[in-house]
Amino acid sequence: MTETADIAIVGAGAAGLAFAFAVAEPGLKVVVLEAGGFVDQRQAPSLSADWELALQGAFNANPNIRKAPADYPVDDSQSAIRPAIFSAVGGSTIRWGAHFPRMRPSDFRRRSLDNVAADWPLSYGDLEPWYDLNDRMMGVSGLAGDPANPPRTERPCPPLPMCPATERLAAGFDRLGWHWWPSDAAILSRARDDRAGCNNCGPCGVGCPRHARASADIAYLDAARAKGVQLRANAVVTGLSFSSGGHAVTGLRYVDRHGSQQLSCGAVVLAGNALGNARLLGGALDHPRFGRGLMLHPTAIVTGIFDDALQSWRGPFAASIVSQEFCETDPARGFTGGFQLQALRGQGPLTTALGGYGLRLPWGEAHAAAFEDRFGRTLSLTVTCDDLPEEANRIALHDTDRDRHGLHVPRMIYRTGENSQRMLDFGIDRAREALHAAGARRIDVNPLTRNAGFHLMGTARMSADATQGVTDPYGRVYGIDCLSIVDASVFVTAAAVNPTPTLQAIALRAGDAMRKGRAQDKIPA
Repeated sequence: MTETADIAIVGAGAAGLAFAFAVAEPGLKVVVLEAGGFVDQRQAPSLSADWELALQGAFNANPNIRKAPADYPVDDSQSAIRPAIFSAVGGSTIRWGAHFPRMRPSDFRRRSLDNVAADWPLSYGDLEPWYDLNDRMMGVSGLAGDPANPPRTERPCPPLPMCPATERLAAGFDRLGWHWWPSDAAILSRARDDRAGCNNCGPCGVGCPRHARASADIAYLDAARAKGVQLRANAVVTGLSFSSGGHAVTGLRYVDRHGSQQLSCGAVVLAGNALGNARLLGGALDHPRFGRGLMLHPTAIVTGIFDDALQSWRGPFAASIVSQEFCETDPARGFTGGFQLQALRGQGPLTTALGGYGLRLPWGEAHAAAFEDRFGRTLSLTVTCDDLPEEANRIALHDTDRDRHGLHVPRMIYRTGENSQRMLDFGIDRAREALHAAGARRIDVNPLTRNAGFHLMGTARMSADATQGVTDPYGRVYGIDCLSIVDASVFVTAAAVNPTPTLQAIALRAGDAMRKGRAQDKIPA
């Protein structure tokens, strides 16, 4: 028998659970389907001495290496950057560092300001109340008053503490006269409700047993369920159902432990990622821009090695301080857009020995000395670039290769554009300056981090014009009724900052609008 629902959401990650929370109301049946299962972070691998082995296997960011039951293969043979996604309730926030910056007002106006790409059909002001709500839901630590960003409300928690390594880096920025600020982080610096404060243990990327580090399931799942939302974990959506003319979605098909299922619904909302959307929509959506304009935040990592044993592995690895000195366009630099310098703390012993951040240590007699030279003595800066949406960078589908559910294998086709390469080169030089100013005695450079495809943006960009975008400003897909996309696929431009706060704000706004607009059978403008 075919089950019925009002709204079906595909994906229980950052966007899907935020949307579910915003759209739910009494009497409305909202069902969220997630290919992965639950991850009990109270029993996270970080509780064990061999936690770094999990990063090489069950918690590896690359699905082609992890190969968990919920994963599907991704062809990255034509991409300079490999995919980094996680299938679970909570999505990739199970596997993230929780750095939580907002986009800046200028990021929504790249065409107007720089004559590149396109302007967003919404502004920072349109998203600001949803940014604020999301900060409260996720539990953000930070410090208001950053001169590089618009004024914002007091952060829910004070900023995470500095450590000897980040204190030196901050002093280096001060010597250069460059901006720096404590990072907004989706990590509690003090206890709240049933979540403990951060104890600075370090291995955030394999889950947080204290629930100090937020993930979408911790922040939104109980609140969504309290409003009546139903979650189906380990439910792989295998296709969408369409009306006879193909102009409207009428439901979806999925596979769970009971076998093949069908769900008839009034609206389907895709909230996975650009790869998952391509698999499901395939030839059903023939908009010329669908799949194109993939943006991945090409990132260099510049590592400073210090004389002192700084114990730099202590503390959240990706959430400490940032510099947005170079985020805005300066034509004298030879590129448009800008980049963020984000501090990364040192890594654990195994990852250091294996050459973390892409920097290999020698094997043989020199290995022990090289390890001693690095472990606990390093601090890195990422050069995170504002990637332009180039038509050649895209998600495509294999003509013949299919996964075990019969869906086409997605292909990542991506090269670093000329603008991004010039930005990387300039940014690497600035990171060198900052680390030397901080006292580093030697600098190592990974010019492009290949295992950094965490930020899958674009491919279904939003626009107020159906000829220029795949969705409208609320994520509704042009040309197919009852279908929406609310993940980072709808991004028009990438900015130089992590996308999660923005994609969640977009999802909250779209969910609220769908809920309010149901009585009028339309989303209010």
